[in-house]
Amino acid sequence: MKMEKLKRYLIFGAGLFLSSFGVSFITKADLGTSPISSIPYVLSLQLPMTLGEFTIFFSLLLIAFQLLLLRKRFPLEHLLQIPVSVLFGIFIDLTMELLSGLNPQSYPMCLLSLLGGCAILGLGVYIEVLADVVMLPGESFVRAVCQTLTKKEFGTVKVVFDASITICAGLFSIVFFGQLQGVREGTLIAALLTGIIAKMFGRYFSFVPGLLFPQKISENDNGAAAA
Repeated sequence: MKMEKLKRYLIFGAGLFLSSFGVSFITKADLGTSPISSIPYVLSLQLPMTLGEFTIFFSLLLIAFQLLLLRKRFPLEHLLQIPVSVLFGIFIDLTMELLSGLNPQSYPMCLLSLLGGCAILGLGVYIEVLADVVMLPGESFVRAVCQTLTKKEFGTVKVVFDASITICAGLFSIVFFGQLQGVREGTLIAALLTGIIAKMFGRYFSFVPGLLFPQKISENDNGAAAA
């Protein structure tokens, strides 16, 4: 069991790196960034901190909000979101540095870079879900809201959350620059495509969980047979 847990965390780490690479790829397309990164990105354009550093700060803020909402119902294992948030921020700064030479000039090339980033981010999200060890603070915050403030479905609240932080990022942008900067059509495209792409990976690679975690599949089969 310990080896399987280690395997899951290694797989999650790979998914986290791919997700950060996707976010950086989308950001470098210069058509906006992913919704969850929109506030950190706009702040990084104005203030002397990197996108990764603001991502860490924003993630920790979401964890603090979860604590306020859940209080005694906040599971201790959810504190794993803290090192995950730090690692995600480090990965974003690392991948932004790796992509420093990517500066598409024409709109078609920007759009192509955006779509490539969405594909990478979707793959990263699929791998994170596949690992099934910890949720990122954005999704975990939405889950906490569903548990305490509303009876709406997770997907509905997630859409509202993404829209809210994107609007906030737009307001920050207008205050700082007098116009929208860092929040553009790419933000909407990323919001629409990433989940669809992640689901496509899940559909076409449905055999992967059985290959990676055969013991888990066997336990489920045995449980079903016993029932």
